[in-house]
Amino acid sequence: MTVQVETIEQSDLVRQRRATIGSAFLLLLVFAIQVVSVVRQESLTWDEGDHIFAGYMSWKTHDFGFNPEHPPLMKSLATVPLLGLPLKVPPDQHREFKTEAYLDGRELLFNNAPYSAESLTFRARMAAGIAALLLAVVVFLAASEMFGAGAGLLALAIQTFDPNVLAHSALVTTDAGVSCFFLASVYAFYRYVKAPSLGRLVVAGLASGLALATKHSAVLLLPMLVSLAAAEVAFRFDPEQTRVRSLGRRVARMGGVLAAISVIAVVVLWSFYGFRYNARPGALRLDPSLVEYVKPLRAVEAKGILLLARLHVLPESYLYGLADVRAMANGMPSFIFGRVFDHGVWYYFPSVLVIKSSLGYLGLVILAFAAVMVGRLRRWREMVYLLVPAGIYFWVAMGSSLNIGARHILPVYVFLTVFAAGGCWAWIAEPTHAALRPRHEWSTRLNRKWAVVVGVLLLAHVVSALKAYPNYMAYSNELWGGPSKTYKYLSDSNADWAQQLLAVKKYTDERGIKECWFAYFANPLLRPQDYGIPCQSLPTPDSGWAKERYEVPEVIHGPVLISAGDWMWFESGSNVLNPYRQFNHMEPATSIQDGVLVYEGEFRIPLASALSHAQRSADLLEQKKVDEAVSEAQTAVRIAPDGLQTQMALGDALSAAGRKDEARVAYGKALEIVATMEHGARESRSERIRKKM
Repeated sequence: MTVQVETIEQSDLVRQRRATIGSAFLLLLVFAIQVVSVVRQESLTWDEGDHIFAGYMSWKTHDFGFNPEHPPLMKSLATVPLLGLPLKVPPDQHREFKTEAYLDGRELLFNNAPYSAESLTFRARMAAGIAALLLAVVVFLAASEMFGAGAGLLALAIQTFDPNVLAHSALVTTDAGVSCFFLASVYAFYRYVKAPSLGRLVVAGLASGLALATKHSAVLLLPMLVSLAAAEVAFRFDPEQTRVRSLGRRVARMGGVLAAISVIAVVVLWSFYGFRYNARPGALRLDPSLVEYVKPLRAVEAKGILLLARLHVLPESYLYGLADVRAMANGMPSFIFGRVFDHGVWYYFPSVLVIKSSLGYLGLVILAFAAVMVGRLRRWREMVYLLVPAGIYFWVAMGSSLNIGARHILPVYVFLTVFAAGGCWAWIAEPTHAALRPRHEWSTRLNRKWAVVVGVLLLAHVVSALKAYPNYMAYSNELWGGPSKTYKYLSDSNADWAQQLLAVKKYTDERGIKECWFAYFANPLLRPQDYGIPCQSLPTPDSGWAKERYEVPEVIHGPVLISAGDWMWFESGSNVLNPYRQFNHMEPATSIQDGVLVYEGEFRIPLASALSHAQRSADLLEQKKVDEAVSEAQTAVRIAPDGLQTQMALGDALSAAGRKDEARVAYGKALEIVATMEHGARESRSERIRKKM
């Protein structure tokens, strides 16, 4: 009889395992279908052309100098499907490396008939999406091993319908990839400390190396793993494994483990650069030099990077990227709650978490923390391995000025998803003897009341996400008005990463629009005209950086299309510089994919019209054509006398012409305009103008 009962239990267990695996496969299929469906409706986003070109060139010419601000893994993975195609590569024009990669990426994708940009982009996105699918698998495995199979399915269900994950899963960028390998590295280390073996140690090192080869933020793995190792030593989660070891021996053992993981990880990183220090092959060199490139950094950061370069500890291309990331993090404008800042703000990412997480997701996370507080969840090691890495990453993000999207805290979402599933499963699973079984056990008794509570929260999460389809990029929860209102609170990849050109093309075609104006977020690095959109271009902060000059009349007639990313002109660091400020106080007639705002009517935009003259004046000064520069600047001031850009252009031109008194008058008017700016921008710009005076 005992044997028969055991056989029945084993049979039930096998069926439950099969049902769980089948459910997991179904969720993965739903996730993949959503990802493919979404990216087929999106045009090339801001950074994808840059990544695709750099990845393609790293395969074809072993040149890692076109996009060194990001390591090679995701770029190389994404461009594998392009290697067999006879693509024409634009010639290297020896421009600054970022400009070269962005513009050459555009040329590669849009000038390779018979292959369309859409088909090439889709191929690359499908390859990049492998990392997102792997992320979902790792989420399921980690949650299952840490908290049980039910928690694994719950975590996978949350992940499958997470709008922030879905928004970035199949884009040729680094965010989904680094989230995958962050979790994989921590999970591999967790598995090693539970049951140490050489194989598990190597896996932890390999996963960490893949993280380093994906994105520079993976350097945070070091403090994460050190913190987790310290927790292992201090709390002795498995006393039976450490009883005979002294504190010194435990510390030495963990130190050796971390050293081994670090060595393996660095070797993996070098392998992605072909074990070559120089970023570019042969006699080719990067412009500017690394010595020049680190100048904007803090002294200690610059010295550290240059020391690593002298010793050839890390590849040159990787060090350029490290410098680039630090420069961006030390000083990047931001936009939140309708205000522009010329720097980051500490509350940016906490606010992003509240705005861009579904209410159901927030409820699940809160319920998980409640399970800890009441003692329902007591898996201390598992909680440490999830919350410590998430906390370190979130803390560093809060101190950064790189406040441009929820994608930059995507790893935090991933760790919280596994934790939320574990905490919520602790409410559902009855605290009986079954809870004492091994954590991989598939059978347990359920509390129906709490199962309903968790189910309602999960359903709210799923419904809220599906309501946003396919505009997951612009997702915000119902308390903030949903995706159509996100642009009022957040900008850049929170709402608009320049992914709407296919939808804009459809909009203009369906309405028979032949004339329109478009301030497009990624112009001129990506151009609406390449997608057949009939709009004339309006100036943006990036068109100024790229030295593209657009002739714009003082009065224009709608439709006027403005990307949410340019609606507040946040990249300039002050809304006072925004030539489209009047639109901030108007409701658009409609929006396209919740990221391109459409206005109808007649609009006077003097500053937008004057910008081309101010920019041309600067160009003429570089060419030493001083008199012509003065004339252009005077035209700019006549059109927009209250524009800071125009008064500064006039002051610079008059100063170059030796007309110092007149220049001081122009600078004085500029100072009056600066006095109306936001705090931070006001002080920094005033100081620069006074130096000119």
